[in-house]
Amino acid sequence: MRFNNDKPIFAQIAEMLADDIASGKFAPGGRLPSARDLATSLGVNPNTAARALQTLADSGIARPERGTGYYVADTADELLRAERRKRFLDEELPRLFKAMHELNISFEELEARWNLLQSRSVQGAHASFLSASDTNGPADGQEDNDIRQGDTI
Repeated sequence: MRFNNDKPIFAQIAEMLADDIASGKFAPGGRLPSARDLATSLGVNPNTAARALQTLADSGIARPERGTGYYVADTADELLRAERRKRFLDEELPRLFKAMHELNISFEELEARWNLLQSRSVQGAHASFLSASDTNGPADGQEDNDIRQGDTI
């Protein structure tokens, strides 16, 4: 993992672990890597890795068990979602509004793009379902309308 200078390394490791928990790599009740294992795999001091794990415990995302390590808290998903929602509303949304103002993008234009993304998402899910049930692809003379990565909106 490459660390940046914007925040302390232990905080970056804690964020990486939180991302892994949010993505389901570590399930509620599941054991997190030990500080020693984290330190070895990331090339950091074991105290730095231990501080990252303790940060997760302090925020309620993980729970320590004496002698066995740290485990994902049963409420980790809810806590992470609430924390990320707050961070988005407090930090990301103001940046978005500032960029919208600078670029003269209206809420109506934003809503139109949102609706387009939502309709394409539904169409893409429908197309994926159909392609999974039909392995031959589109019939002769029919277009393949699946949304692909890199398509512009």
